[in-house]
Amino acid sequence: MDSRLKFGLRPRPNIGLRGSLPDAITSKSQPAPTNRQSVMQAPVLVLNATFEPINVTAVRRALVLMLKGVAQAEETNHAEVHSASKAIQVPSVIRLLTYRHIPQQSRALSRKNILLRDRNTCQFCGNIFSAAELTLDHVVPRSRGGHSSWDNLVACCYTCNNRKGDRTPEEAGLKLQRRPRPFTLHTSRQLMRLIGHRDEKWRKYLFY
Repeated sequence: MDSRLKFGLRPRPNIGLRGSLPDAITSKSQPAPTNRQSVMQAPVLVLNATFEPINVTAVRRALVLMLKGVAQAEETNHAEVHSASKAIQVPSVIRLLTYRHIPQQSRALSRKNILLRDRNTCQFCGNIFSAAELTLDHVVPRSRGGHSSWDNLVACCYTCNNRKGDRTPEEAGLKLQRRPRPFTLHTSRQLMRLIGHRDEKWRKYLFY
């Protein structure tokens, strides 16, 4: 009998990745739950079958693609994830085994993608915040006919959002850091270079 049950204590929870990866794969090199989570959310560069960079995903998703036979690792890190039957090195760069056509506009208009485009930077004060500390602002207020579109939505901290209120930036004495634009493949490449700047394994695929 488990010693915790003997003394009337609840059994320790089995921390794993249920429903995402086979055999409850977990991180071997990062035993603490918070560290394990950070490993599984680390960025991985995704290449098309032609070695063209097309996306950035998390380690968790990259491992799912690899285990399904959809992608293979081109570059790996020192960390490992493991299950009861196997150990896999954490990928840094993966390549799809079948070519995928990427349309010119491949990103949906969403809060997540607006923050990604604006690099979690308030477009008025220029400070960087966590996603939870940012909201979206309509440059031209909806009350003035402004639309919810790529060229009218920007990341904004709550302080600047409250200061701007239902006014244009000019009326509120604010200035945009940069004019908002749609999220294009060119924007994606810039973000890939930004995210992968500290990982030399990415550089040869991003044409440094």
